[in-house]
Amino acid sequence: MNNLLKDLGINYLLVNSTNEYLVEYSALSENARYTLTGFSGSTGDALLTEDNIYLFVDGRYHTQADNEAKEGVNVIKLQLGQKQDEEIKKLIDKDKVLGIVSKKVSQQRLEGFNGYNIKLLDIDPINNYTEPHNQPLERAFNPIDYKPEKPWFISNLEEASYITGLRDFSRDCSSKIWAKLYIDSDKQVLFENSKDCDEFLRNFDGELLVDKASINAHDYALIKEPIHNLSPVKQMKAIKSQQEIEAYKKAFERTDMAVQAIRDYIESNENLSEYDIAKRLREEFMKYGAKSLSFNSIVAIDKNSALAHYSKNSKDIILKDGSLVLIDCGAYYESGLATDITRVFVKGQPSMLQKRVYTTVLKAFLNAFNRNFKTGYEYDALAHSILDDKIEGFTFGHGLGHGLGINVHEAPPALNKSEIAHTELQDGMCFSIEPGLYNPDYFGVRLENSCYKKDGKIHSFVKMGYEGKLIDYNSLSEQEKEWLKDFEIL
Repeated sequence: MNNLLKDLGINYLLVNSTNEYLVEYSALSENARYTLTGFSGSTGDALLTEDNIYLFVDGRYHTQADNEAKEGVNVIKLQLGQKQDEEIKKLIDKDKVLGIVSKKVSQQRLEGFNGYNIKLLDIDPINNYTEPHNQPLERAFNPIDYKPEKPWFISNLEEASYITGLRDFSRDCSSKIWAKLYIDSDKQVLFENSKDCDEFLRNFDGELLVDKASINAHDYALIKEPIHNLSPVKQMKAIKSQQEIEAYKKAFERTDMAVQAIRDYIESNENLSEYDIAKRLREEFMKYGAKSLSFNSIVAIDKNSALAHYSKNSKDIILKDGSLVLIDCGAYYESGLATDITRVFVKGQPSMLQKRVYTTVLKAFLNAFNRNFKTGYEYDALAHSILDDKIEGFTFGHGLGHGLGINVHEAPPALNKSEIAHTELQDGMCFSIEPGLYNPDYFGVRLENSCYKKDGKIHSFVKMGYEGKLIDYNSLSEQEKEWLKDFEIL
């Protein structure tokens, strides 16, 4: 690797997990960070230096990174509130050269390294991504009648999909179209390949509005007069129309049926592996009309359930009597809106510790679901006040929830400690509420309902019930017992 840096004329290389569309969930075959480190999580970048490889992961992936990272990779475990790029900067000498692949970094992120000696690379030297091509596109909704006062270049795939109303179901775990969009008061132009897009941007005369958070540095550099403005589409698509809400309700009805079917499968069969359950779960989703999964299902038994974004679904890990299994899953249906739900089941009878942890997480969900705070930041703080330091060895190392839409993770809204979580939660916004507690020596519990806000109240799309065997009713307050009556107990 040292020779690679010398050949490139750099001292460090930022190795991203994204592709040129800055997509979070990209195939591992496209993921340069995975190629370098062996870590398969959806987020987290790496820094290659002359002497070391550093991998940066947040609390969801601490244990997974330890298990997956190649020999010699130094795992930097970010804590809540720590920012990845600030930690990267601590390892860089400003007098030396940092290489960054221009197509795999947003302009906003690149500018965060102002003052450092940056060399932009046109080609990723670790794993050069080959752009996919759209299959025949399907119409999910009518195009949005949006006529901006000034020309816009939209490079966020979910925003392009939202404005056009189009979907591409040819790739698993995706409904978005792989295209960038130009829009002005008279027309929309869709670019399905980089060559046409590059030529358009080079030749465009006049001011062109862009959002630095979603345009990559390569595209930004081609524009003669780029004007940064936060994308209005981000906020537009965050507030779902009644048509979208109704489509979501139908999608979650079928998601609930698939999850109920997998619980029945677990109850009535012995010696099931994670792989067996995940395979059957996919079949159940397709049986109820799914176009694809919205993300690769997490099926995690016992200690693996403590890995918040576990992804292996092993053939060797078997569900035994007394085992917990955490299932985090979702699907796309004809609307192209992602569903998302997490449930935890137990084979046979649970231990007292399993019941205690499950019930504590359930308490956090019930309290968050039934409050009327203004921002996601407040909901997250409430959940942490209920969960943090309550059961020795068990931690809640991620945010309470995320926005939902064409992508399974969207923002706004957000229920966490980020700046965007201070955005007001408005009627029509769709988001998850998913408290959890995890101990890698034992197990983890996460309970996730996807929800929406209407008439100032939170409503749950998810109707799938909770595991009665795992609820310690003596630990619930009278108010919490009343709240629980709104949900089915299995």
